[in-house]
Amino acid sequence: MAKRVFDFLCAALGLALLAPLLLLLALWVKLDTPGPVFYRQERVGRHGKPFLIHKFRSMHVSRSSDAPGLQITVGADPRITRSGRFLRASKLDELPQLWDVLRGAMSLVGPRPEVPRYVALYPEAQRRIVLSVRPGITDPASLQFRHESELLARAADPEREYVEVLMPQKLELACQYVMQRSLGLDLRIIWRTLRALSR
Repeated sequence: MAKRVFDFLCAALGLALLAPLLLLLALWVKLDTPGPVFYRQERVGRHGKPFLIHKFRSMHVSRSSDAPGLQITVGADPRITRSGRFLRASKLDELPQLWDVLRGAMSLVGPRPEVPRYVALYPEAQRRIVLSVRPGITDPASLQFRHESELLARAADPEREYVEVLMPQKLELACQYVMQRSLGLDLRIIWRTLRALSR
Protein backbone atom coordinates (compact mmCIF):
# COMPACT_ATOMS: atom_id res chain seq x y z
CA MET A 1 0.00 0.00 0.00
CA ALA A 2 2.82 2.41 0.90
CA LYS A 3 4.48 1.69 -2.46
CA ARG A 4 1.26 2.48 -4.35
CA VAL A 5 0.79 5.76 -2.46
CA PHE A 6 4.43 6.66 -3.13
CA ASP A 7 4.05 5.82 -6.84
CA PHE A 8 0.82 7.81 -7.16
CA LEU A 9 2.17 10.93 -5.47
CA CYS A 10 5.47 10.88 -7.39
CA ALA A 11 3.75 10.27 -10.73
CA ALA A 12 1.24 13.06 -10.13
CA LEU A 13 3.98 15.48 -9.08
CA GLY A 14 6.19 14.43 -11.98
CA LEU A 15 3.44 14.95 -14.56
CA ALA A 16 2.65 18.37 -13.11
CA LEU A 17 6.27 19.55 -12.98
CA LEU A 18 7.21 18.09 -16.36
CA ALA A 19 4.08 19.28 -18.19
CA PRO A 20 5.93 22.00 -20.18
CA LEU A 21 8.64 19.55 -21.24
CA LEU A 22 6.06 16.92 -22.15
CA LEU A 23 4.22 19.42 -24.33
CA LEU A 24 7.43 20.46 -26.11
CA LEU A 25 8.42 16.84 -26.75
CA ALA A 26 4.92 16.04 -28.01
CA LEU A 27 5.11 18.96 -30.44
CA TRP A 28 8.53 17.85 -31.68
CA VAL A 29 7.34 14.30 -32.31
CA LYS A 30 4.27 15.59 -34.15
CA LEU A 31 6.24 17.98 -36.37
CA ASP A 32 9.11 15.56 -37.04
CA THR A 33 7.19 12.81 -38.84
CA PRO A 34 3.53 12.05 -39.66
CA GLY A 35 1.70 9.96 -37.11
CA PRO A 36 0.46 10.02 -33.53
CA VAL A 37 2.44 11.56 -30.69
CA PHE A 38 2.18 8.50 -28.48
CA TYR A 39 3.06 4.90 -29.15
CA ARG A 40 0.98 2.28 -27.38
CA GLN A 41 1.93 -1.36 -27.19
CA GLU A 42 0.48 -4.33 -25.36
CA ARG A 43 2.65 -5.52 -22.50
CA VAL A 44 2.09 -8.09 -19.77
CA GLY A 45 1.43 -6.62 -16.34
CA ARG A 46 0.80 -7.80 -12.82
CA HIS A 47 -0.69 -11.30 -12.56
CA GLY A 48 -0.32 -11.66 -16.33
CA LYS A 49 -2.94 -9.02 -17.10
CA PRO A 50 -2.23 -7.26 -20.41
CA PHE A 51 -2.15 -3.47 -20.57
CA LEU A 52 -1.15 -0.74 -23.01
CA ILE A 53 2.16 0.93 -22.23
CA HIS A 54 2.63 4.55 -23.36
CA LYS A 55 5.74 6.11 -24.88
CA PHE A 56 6.50 9.05 -27.11
CA ARG A 57 6.53 7.63 -30.62
CA SER A 58 10.12 7.21 -31.80
CA MET A 59 9.57 5.20 -34.99
CA HIS A 60 8.03 5.82 -38.37
CA VAL A 61 4.40 4.71 -38.43
CA SER A 62 4.90 2.66 -41.60
CA ARG A 63 7.74 0.81 -39.87
CA SER A 64 6.01 0.20 -36.55
CA SER A 65 7.51 -2.41 -34.24
CA ASP A 66 3.99 -3.82 -33.99
CA ALA A 67 4.53 -5.31 -37.43
CA PRO A 68 5.18 -9.06 -37.53
CA GLY A 69 8.79 -9.98 -36.88
CA LEU A 70 11.41 -8.40 -34.66
CA GLN A 71 10.07 -6.76 -31.49
CA ILE A 72 13.38 -5.49 -30.20
CA THR A 73 15.43 -2.49 -31.28
CA VAL A 74 18.86 -3.23 -32.70
CA GLY A 75 21.59 -0.61 -33.09
CA ALA A 76 20.89 2.14 -35.64
CA ASP A 77 17.43 0.77 -36.40
CA PRO A 78 16.13 2.41 -39.63
CA ARG A 79 12.64 2.52 -38.11
CA ILE A 80 13.74 5.21 -35.64
CA THR A 81 12.92 8.85 -36.46
CA ARG A 82 15.25 11.83 -35.97
CA SER A 83 13.47 12.92 -32.82
CA GLY A 84 13.26 9.29 -31.77
CA ARG A 85 17.03 8.91 -31.71
CA PHE A 86 17.32 11.67 -29.13
CA LEU A 87 14.29 10.53 -27.14
CA ARG A 88 15.59 6.97 -26.91
CA ALA A 89 19.17 7.96 -26.06
CA SER A 90 17.96 10.27 -23.28
CA LYS A 91 15.14 7.89 -22.23
CA LEU A 92 12.69 10.79 -22.50
CA ASP A 93 10.45 8.59 -24.62
CA GLU A 94 9.58 6.76 -21.38
CA LEU A 95 8.14 9.83 -19.60
CA PRO A 96 4.52 9.14 -20.66
CA GLN A 97 4.71 6.02 -18.51
CA LEU A 98 4.18 8.31 -15.53
CA TRP A 99 0.56 8.20 -16.68
CA ASP A 100 0.68 4.40 -16.57
CA VAL A 101 1.97 4.66 -12.99
CA LEU A 102 -0.75 7.14 -12.06
CA ARG A 103 -3.51 4.86 -13.36
CA GLY A 104 -2.09 1.86 -11.53
CA ALA A 105 -0.87 -0.26 -14.45
CA MET A 106 2.79 0.32 -13.57
CA SER A 107 5.07 1.31 -10.72
CA LEU A 108 8.04 3.67 -10.70
CA VAL A 109 10.31 0.72 -9.90
CA GLY A 110 9.64 -2.85 -10.91
CA PRO A 111 10.54 -5.44 -13.55
CA ARG A 112 10.27 -3.93 -17.01
CA PRO A 113 7.12 -5.21 -18.75
CA GLU A 114 7.61 -7.43 -21.79
CA VAL A 115 5.46 -8.16 -24.84
CA PRO A 116 3.39 -11.37 -24.64
CA ARG A 117 5.65 -13.03 -27.19
CA TYR A 118 8.63 -13.03 -24.83
CA VAL A 119 6.70 -13.57 -21.60
CA ALA A 120 5.51 -16.86 -23.11
CA LEU A 121 9.17 -17.97 -23.05
CA TYR A 122 9.70 -17.25 -19.34
CA PRO A 123 10.40 -20.32 -17.16
CA GLU A 124 7.30 -20.91 -15.02
CA ALA A 125 8.98 -20.24 -11.67
CA GLN A 126 10.44 -16.92 -12.83
CA ARG A 127 7.21 -15.91 -14.57
CA ARG A 128 5.31 -16.37 -11.33
CA ILE A 129 7.77 -14.20 -9.38
CA VAL A 130 8.16 -11.42 -11.95
CA LEU A 131 4.43 -11.10 -12.64
CA SER A 132 3.54 -11.00 -8.94
CA VAL A 133 4.25 -7.24 -8.85
CA ARG A 134 3.45 -4.25 -10.99
CA PRO A 135 5.98 -3.68 -13.78
CA GLY A 136 8.11 -0.56 -13.50
CA ILE A 137 9.61 2.30 -15.46
CA THR A 138 13.05 1.38 -14.14
CA ASP A 139 14.70 -1.55 -12.39
CA PRO A 140 18.19 -3.03 -11.90
CA ALA A 141 18.06 -4.76 -15.31
CA SER A 142 17.24 -1.46 -17.03
CA LEU A 143 20.34 0.07 -15.48
CA GLN A 144 22.63 -2.85 -16.28
CA PHE A 145 21.39 -3.19 -19.87
CA ARG A 146 20.86 0.49 -20.61
CA HIS A 147 22.67 0.09 -23.96
CA GLU A 148 20.89 -3.11 -24.92
CA SER A 149 20.36 -2.17 -28.57
CA GLU A 150 24.13 -1.71 -29.05
CA LEU A 151 24.80 -5.12 -27.50
CA LEU A 152 22.25 -6.73 -29.81
CA ALA A 153 23.71 -4.95 -32.85
CA ARG A 154 26.93 -6.90 -32.38
CA ALA A 155 25.12 -10.26 -32.45
CA ALA A 156 24.80 -12.37 -35.58
CA ASP A 157 21.18 -13.16 -34.63
CA PRO A 158 19.88 -10.31 -32.41
CA GLU A 159 16.61 -11.94 -31.40
CA ARG A 160 18.29 -15.22 -30.50
CA GLU A 161 20.88 -13.28 -28.51
CA TYR A 162 18.07 -11.48 -26.68
CA VAL A 163 16.06 -14.61 -25.90
CA GLU A 164 18.95 -16.91 -25.00
CA VAL A 165 21.45 -14.51 -23.40
CA LEU A 166 20.04 -11.13 -22.34
CA MET A 167 16.52 -12.09 -21.32
CA PRO A 168 17.65 -14.79 -18.82
CA GLN A 169 20.03 -12.29 -17.19
CA LYS A 170 17.30 -9.65 -17.01
CA LEU A 171 14.88 -12.18 -15.54
CA GLU A 172 17.37 -13.14 -12.86
CA LEU A 173 17.84 -9.49 -11.88
CA ALA A 174 14.06 -8.97 -11.90
CA CYS A 175 13.52 -11.94 -9.60
CA GLN A 176 16.21 -10.70 -7.23
CA TYR A 177 14.50 -7.30 -7.11
CA VAL A 178 11.07 -8.81 -6.37
CA MET A 179 12.44 -10.97 -3.56
CA GLN A 180 14.33 -8.04 -1.96
CA ARG A 181 12.00 -5.13 -2.78
CA SER A 182 11.49 -2.33 -0.28
CA LEU A 183 10.88 1.40 -0.35
CA GLY A 184 14.54 1.97 0.48
CA LEU A 185 15.65 -0.19 -2.44
CA ASP A 186 13.25 1.64 -4.76
CA LEU A 187 14.69 4.99 -3.70
CA ARG A 188 18.22 3.77 -4.40
CA ILE A 189 17.22 2.50 -7.86
CA ILE A 190 15.47 5.80 -8.65
CA TRP A 191 18.59 7.70 -7.58
CA ARG A 192 20.84 5.48 -9.70
CA THR A 193 18.50 5.95 -12.66
CA LEU A 194 18.54 9.74 -12.35
CA ARG A 195 22.34 9.70 -12.10
CA ALA A 196 22.61 7.52 -15.20
CA LEU A 197 20.32 9.84 -17.16
CA SER A 198 22.31 12.91 -16.17
CA ARG A 199 25.57 11.56 -17.64
